[in-house]
Amino acid sequence: MKAIECAHRLEVIVSENDRYEGRPLYEAIVSKARELGLAGATVTRATMGFGASGRLHTAKVLSLSLDLPMVVDVVDREENLARLLPFLDQAVHGGLVTLQELKVVRHRDTDTQKDA
Repeated sequence: MKAIECAHRLEVIVSENDRYEGRPLYEAIVSKARELGLAGATVTRATMGFGASGRLHTAKVLSLSLDLPMVVDVVDREENLARLLPFLDQAVHGGLVTLQELKVVRHRDTDTQKDA
């Protein structure tokens, strides 16, 4: 196993309905992270949550929300993630942006290391 490496996780929580230049904001964030050559990004659609407004968003059948929280996680070195911050400052008008230190135990490209 590869040695444990220090990295950071940038988490951005936005609304499913948030837009940037006509497309979903979460897609724009992932595209920008890829354009900047960051290590990777993942988007997760939450099933329930609330934010600064206190309004509850839920995926329950009786209240079918089309405005659920979207969580964008980007993991890389802190100095690389810093290159994404100006874009987030411009594009994210509501939501939450956090930066956390973490330790990466394993990072593999499954397409090139199937036997590893």
